[in-house]
Order: sequence, then C-alpha cells, then structure tokens
Amino acid sequence: MVIGQEHIVQTLRNALAAERIAHAYLFAGPRGTGKTTTARLLAKSVNCLETDPERRPCGVCDHCQALNQGRFLDMIEIDAASNTSVEDVRSLREKINFSPNQGRFKVYIIDEVHMLSTAAFNALLKTLEEPPSHAIFVLATTEVHKIPATVLSRCQRHEFRRIPVAEIVRGLELIVEGEDIQVEPQALTLIARQATGSMRDAISLLDQLASSDEVITLEMAQTILGTAASQAVIDILDALLNQQPARGLDLIHSTLDAGSDPRTFARQIVDYLRGLLLIRLQNAEMVDATAEVRSQMEHHAQALETAELLRIIQTFNRAAVEARAFWQPALPLEMAFVESLNSSVAQSINPSDGGSAPAETPRKVAERTMAPEYDPARGVKAAAQTNHDEPSPEDRQATRSLTQVWPRILEIVRRKNPQANGLLRSAKSRYIRGNHLLLFFSSDILKLKMEREENLEAVVQALSQVFERDLFIECQVDATVRDAIPPEVENDGLVATTLRDLGGEIVDI
Repeated sequence: MVIGQEHIVQTLRNALAAERIAHAYLFAGPRGTGKTTTARLLAKSVNCLETDPERRPCGVCDHCQALNQGRFLDMIEIDAASNTSVEDVRSLREKINFSPNQGRFKVYIIDEVHMLSTAAFNALLKTLEEPPSHAIFVLATTEVHKIPATVLSRCQRHEFRRIPVAEIVRGLELIVEGEDIQVEPQALTLIARQATGSMRDAISLLDQLASSDEVITLEMAQTILGTAASQAVIDILDALLNQQPARGLDLIHSTLDAGSDPRTFARQIVDYLRGLLLIRLQNAEMVDATAEVRSQMEHHAQALETAELLRIIQTFNRAAVEARAFWQPALPLEMAFVESLNSSVAQSINPSDGGSAPAETPRKVAERTMAPEYDPARGVKAAAQTNHDEPSPEDRQATRSLTQVWPRILEIVRRKNPQANGLLRSAKSRYIRGNHLLLFFSSDILKLKMEREENLEAVVQALSQVFERDLFIECQVDATVRDAIPPEVENDGLVATTLRDLGGEIVDI
C-alpha cells in the first residue's frame, strides 16, 4: 500500500496500461515515503500473469504470490550502503545478461544508491547505457543531489513527497481497523505529527504503542513518545509575551522532567508558532487545532508582529536543530526562550510596569550609553579610528582593574539580562580608554545585538555599580582586533608577535 504519492502511482499505472515500461527509474524523496514499496509493486506489476494490463498487479497469480512470500527469483534487492564497491556492481553486470528465471523481467532495486562509490557509479553507468531488454533498474535515494548527472539523465525520475498528516491518519486508521487496535483519534493525530511525513515512522510508533495491549489514549501516547501537551506550549508563549523569564524557564524544565524530548518540544513550539504566522497571514484554515487552542492562537497571533514572529520561529527552530549538539539537553531551549524574551518588540507588547512611561528607544539608550564619538552614519571604520591611540598609564591600570572585576560584572549582568551576559562573554577583547569601555566582537551580528537597548542598559548599570562612575560603551567589529594589542601585553613580546603575525587571539587574561 502506497499512501500520499498518487502523482507517481497514476503515472506508473498509465505506463503499465500502455506497456511503456522504462528500463531505469529513480525514486527520490524523504525516508519512509514509499520508495521501496513502490519499487516492489512495480516489480510485481511487470511480472504479473494477469492478461489485462490495467488490473496488474492482481495479487493472486503465482508470480504475485511468490513476490509476497519473498521467493521470486527475478526481483533482486541490493543495499548500496553495504555494497558500495565497483566489484559489487561488476558482479551485478555479469549476472544481468542471464534471462529471467520465472517472470518477464529481472527487476533490480538498488536502495540508498547515493552510497555507491564513484567507480561503482561509472560501472553502473555502462549497464544503464546498454541494458538488456529483460532488465529494469529502480534506484532509490534520499539524497538525490549525490547522484551523478550522467546517471540521472538515463533514469525516469519520480519525486516522492512527505505525506500530509491527514493522509497518514487515514493510513493508520486502516491498520488499526485491520489489526483490531483500540486507539483514540487524537492519539492517531499525534502519531502522524510525530512521524513528520514518514508513513514508515508512523507505523513504527503505532506498533510501539500497541505493544502494551491497552487502549491507546492521547495521554498514553504523549507519555510514551515523550511529547509535551499543547498547554505547555501555550504557557511558554504566555510567559514570553508577559516577560516572565522565571516562569518560562520553570515551564521548560517541568516539561522536560515529565519525560518530553527537548528536540520534540522545540519542534512543537515551532509548529505552534507556524500556526500563529499562518493566522497573521490570513491562512487560519491551514491550522490544524481544536477550537479551544485556535482561540488561544488567535490571541497570541494578534500580540506578535509578523517580523518578530519570524525571528522567534527562527530562534526556536535553531534550538530544535542544535539540541543534539549540546551536552545539556535543555540549554538550546533555554537560550531560545531568553533570546526571544529579550527583544525590544516583545517588551513593547505587554509591558510589566503596568502602564508607566514608555521605555526609551534603542537610539536614545545608544546616545546615553555609547561613546560620544559613535556615529552610525560613519560606521565601524570611523569608530575604530578613534580608539587605537597608545593607552595612557591610567588606561592600563583601569584595564587591569577591569580584568580583575570582570567576573563580578558578568555575574551582575547575568542576573539582570542573561543574553547580555552571553554577548559580553563572546567579546574578543575589552579594555578602557578614558571614560570608554571598548568591546570588540567577531561579527556585525554580535555587535548589533550588544547595541540593543536592553543589553546596553544592563552593562551600563553593572559598570556603574562596580566602578562607581559612568562609562560609555563602544562596540566594534573584529576587523582590527588582531592588530590591537591589549595594554597588559608587551608590544615586543612573544604573545604580541603571536597575535600580530600568526593570527592568534587571547581567550583569557
């Protein structure tokens, strides 16, 4: 049974009815979407004994039965992942000229064909150029971009698509009915969503849940599959919009402690945010949600501007992708929440001061907290020109003091604004010139983030608390960091030479 690929099934049916079978097919698409199943059905169809081509495969003739039972000698399945060498393909070429044992055609199904070596592809190409009349090749791959163009040009190509949730649910309903499994409709929908377009994954998840011999409820599916209830996602958005960092982080921790997978939870948040975006773009009919959840989504959609919503989606999507790379599973989600929380747009949605005077704009804070010489119209280059004078003895002493108290400054900033703390830690170097704190960053992105209103404010307050005087902040991009030797380093020493001539950098003092 092939689900959700009608465009391919109909094309192959037409070819069978007209008896216009190609000698080579390429089935490309995501895993679990029916590529190998379709290849087997094609092998069954071209060898079926039914006289009417439109009724093939009949499923009852000797050849169809032999294929169902795995004893049909003229269908050969090859796993390219474990048969990658040119010798394997040469062995195939030697055997392909022999006539079929039972059917009309020998059908070679090569799965994960992109795993073949270059030499193996070249050897296969010779066979595709001059195939025997009784041979049909079906190449299946999830990474079509790795197939040489010379091979692609000799195959009839069919693109398999991810299967929509509704069609996966219909397929699961047929299985549930045939196997007499008791399952709630909402649980089937959850399984379909978890499968992310793969019918094979959906069947595996259903089999996992059915092994308990109990009625599969939504709660049971959420517990076993480690998914979070939709209410947890809604609560996260509420905490974000209401500027409640402690509550938001508590929600993340409690959800993960309850057994939810961090990547799955992040994906659910992204899916919810995508629904908000669709609602804002007047495509609410595309949102699959209950009436109660949809009502909450409409409220959230109105509270977020489209540009800010896009940025938050990107932030949480990054968390879903990067979760496996972190030794602390909750960290990507925490970072995504804090980064989304600290945007100036989000703060203007639901101010926590209960209607007090409007907050200063980023430009006003920049004028108050950044160096007077800072001129946005002149850019980074102009700013860099003002800060490469030889430091005075007072500047050297102040920078040494800065190094000693830097951990304390970071801790103060962390309590006020975790994102600003992270940006300060990413600064390549830092030192004081007069009443300026100079911060060097490796990219424009980091520099611009540091220059946001809430980040500057947190750092200025910490500096004032520690030094008991006002310091202006000047942020620069790392274009000249390697040439700027910190005052603690002797200009003619080994460290300075490494920094200046060998591309080194100081990570700590």
